Amino acid sequence: MSHLAPSGKWDARYLGPVPHDSAYYAKCMLGGALACGLTHAGITPLDVVKCNMQVNPAKYKGLTSGLATLVREEGQTGIWKGFGPTLVGYSLQGLFKYGLYEVFKDTYMNLAGEEASNKYKPAIWLAGSASAEVFADIALCPLEMTKVRIQTSPNGTFPVAFGAALQEMRKNKIETRFPFGSLIPLWSRQIPYTMAKFFFFEKIVQSFYTHVFTEPKETYSKTTQLGVTFTSGYLAGVVCAIVSHPADTIVSLMGKPANKGKSFGQIASETGAVTLATKGLGTRVIMIGTLTGFQWWIYDTFKATMGLGTTGGK
Repeated sequence: MSHLAPSGKWDARYLGPVPHDSAYYAKCMLGGALACGLTHAGITPLDVVKCNMQVNPAKYKGLTSGLATLVREEGQTGIWKGFGPTLVGYSLQGLFKYGLYEVFKDTYMNLAGEEASNKYKPAIWLAGSASAEVFADIALCPLEMTKVRIQTSPNGTFPVAFGAALQEMRKNKIETRFPFGSLIPLWSRQIPYTMAKFFFFEKIVQSFYTHVFTEPKETYSKTTQLGVTFTSGYLAGVVCAIVSHPADTIVSLMGKPANKGKSFGQIASETGAVTLATKGLGTRVIMIGTLTGFQWWIYDTFKATMGLGTTGGK
């Protein structure tokens, strides 16, 4: 396909197999909602244990023992606490994260022009992903706060049902700081995470198509392309988990009743840098690596099915 717009000028929106029009961006948004909503909701049990390990490390010492403790004390439903706000919140986040990334990437490439876009491609990936995540987190924040409160409150002290939990968060918004009390720590966790996620994904995909699969990308089967997508997503996810873990721990600790009214900085200094960076990290590396691999795979499978082509390349 020509890289020129109908006007005859170079245009980033014409670089792929189909023009990047409003229908293209809408499909990317839907693909992003499916990718993030389904994967995050599917690993709710891991998330419940991870949050409790961060908030109450004396009681929840590891993934297996933490799961056993939750099942023993709260039954099978205990490990699925927060499923509703997770599904809705991360579907909304994925919609903006992936959809707006495509929009911002094209916009920034067109602002930079053809030569600068090729020269400074990594900077465009970083700027596009950071810009998209700002909006994605505004959509996610109220639901993330509700999810964390459901997952980390002692059994019987806070509603578990989605609607009742939202109502409780609203009713006690001075105490809970609902709906945007965790937005700054969420940004500090998610923006570096997403920048790493998109930058390393694009970089690893580029390396695969430069050094391993050296023919033009479109000559390879969809199965091969989606295999590259999953592998690149998984490896990017491992980096993401390490980069964003300290801020993720603080978001979890902010939901703890004992930390009510404490600032982001105060919680960080009381907890200590080593604990923030390491507590629950092993679980999170497994969780985020798998999660990110499947997210990119679902997103690119959806794009390929819609005839939009897979993400990234040389």
